Amino acid sequence: MIFGKSLYCSFIIIACFFTVATAQNEAVATVDSVGQILPQPPGNIIVADHKYDNGGIIDIAWDRSPDDPLGIDGYNIYRACGDGDFEIVAFVLPGGMESYSFIDDKVERGESYRYKISVISSGGESFSESSVSVRGDWEFFDLDKLNILILGIIVCGSVIGFIFTARAGRKLFIRKISGLEALEEAVGRATEMGRPILFIPGILDMDDVQTLAAITILARVSRIVADYDSKIEMPVSRSLVMTTARETIKNSYLAAGRPDAYYDDMVHYVTDEQFGYVAAVNGIMVRDKPATCLYLGAFFAESLILAETGNYIGAIQIAGTARPGQLPFFVAACDYTLIGEELFAASAYLSGDPKQLGSLKGQDVGKFVAMAAMIIGTLAVTVVSAWQFKFFGWLSDLMYSMFSTN
Repeated sequence: MIFGKSLYCSFIIIACFFTVATAQNEAVATVDSVGQILPQPPGNIIVADHKYDNGGIIDIAWDRSPDDPLGIDGYNIYRACGDGDFEIVAFVLPGGMESYSFIDDKVERGESYRYKISVISSGGESFSESSVSVRGDWEFFDLDKLNILILGIIVCGSVIGFIFTARAGRKLFIRKISGLEALEEAVGRATEMGRPILFIPGILDMDDVQTLAAITILARVSRIVADYDSKIEMPVSRSLVMTTARETIKNSYLAAGRPDAYYDDMVHYVTDEQFGYVAAVNGIMVRDKPATCLYLGAFFAESLILAETGNYIGAIQIAGTARPGQLPFFVAACDYTLIGEELFAASAYLSGDPKQLGSLKGQDVGKFVAMAAMIIGTLAVTVVSAWQFKFFGWLSDLMYSMFSTN
């Protein structure tokens, strides 16, 4: 009995051995008959015309091969024009991503193209099952940016309309800017105290728009100084700013009818070096103790140094800059601060030029529209996200009760 069981087990072991050997031989024979193991092709190929272009770009995307990234060398992208032959237009390296994409910008508008993708490995090249056709078309408008077009039309239309309104002689209401409203009071205080007004136009040259805005404000300040027979002192760090400021102040004194009171030393050049200039200005502030200090233009690390010194001597300080990093220092140490675009609005506010006033008023309308759109959009999204189920459920019940019949 024991011998029979042993013999039976021996037959089973021998049979399993021959079965495994046969399977291995068949597998080897299959590989040998094919000669190589091909990689699995990519799937889900999507080819589409690029949106909102002139028709010369086609977007291609596909899912990675199951053998990516270890078993392949990359992907070949084939393109054929019409019924022509396919040719390679790109090679994409594997990277293990879930999907790949390629932008073909070497196509002609209006032509029909066919694409297919292959996988390259040491075993050979495996193609996608079928090709995908597409044609590049020209879209004239980017509808995704329609909101920008509408806002641009509103702003530009407002600017043009207000410019014509200002040129017609109608008075435009401009929002109050406290720092500019205090200019005359600050100059009057300096006149009463018999002390000068210190004007600092920043440390950049005339190619900076903030310096241009500062010179525009200087024209208004110097006119008030000339009318009050006060004194203005303006150290600068750029020679071109010095020349421009001298001409501006000179014209203000001429307009006030007091050309003999003007002299060139009102504006004097110090140095181009940043902290050397700041040290010289601080020395002037400590020695002359101006009653009013105006810091208008582009400022950097010197902003707090100047403002702290002016605060120490007890001067009225009005500052303005478009550099966000320096605004906190001016707000903390100065009496009035023109924040950001208020510096540029000041030139229109003080000059009274119709073009500048119309532009300022039109920009205010654009800002109002943008703010209203953001507030309404935020409220709408909040309400929908918080109450959509209850609202739509209530609406569905209401509609059902209205139109259902017994």
